Amino acid sequence: MPKVITIDPGKSKCGLVLAEISEKKIYKAIILKSELIEDYVKNLIKVEDISKIIIGNGTTSGDIIKKINLFTKEIITFEEKNTTYRAKERYFELFPIRGLMFLIPREVFILNKNLDAISALIILEDYYKIKFTFNQNIDFKTWLK
Repeated sequence: MPKVITIDPGKSKCGLVLAEISEKKIYKAIILKSELIEDYVKNLIKVEDISKIIIGNGTTSGDIIKKINLFTKEIITFEEKNTTYRAKERYFELFPIRGLMFLIPREVFILNKNLDAISALIILEDYYKIKFTFNQNIDFKTWLK
């Protein structure tokens, strides 16, 4: 089944999500350096049936669109306002605090988290107006160097 790539662009790093729409499942959710996005998307297109690429319209989106426009896939820009802020809330929906940890301020749990992959997830969910779930064994905290 065709899949969709969603990118939350940034100057130094990008969040990227690979999703299957009909199943409402996320298969990859990663963070990688911005200079690696072109090669990563190119390799992903080789192994996955990608129908379109959705990219947030914020920081450096124009540069990234120029780089990935060579892959002849449909590219859609979509509003990403406040996705980083909203990613903090979505993080706790995905990974709820349990037990006595609930007494600790929530901000402690996300101090050193890169939330760009969750921001890309929010762009995807806003675009399709549905919530997605993670495929089993997904590690969205990956940082590709």
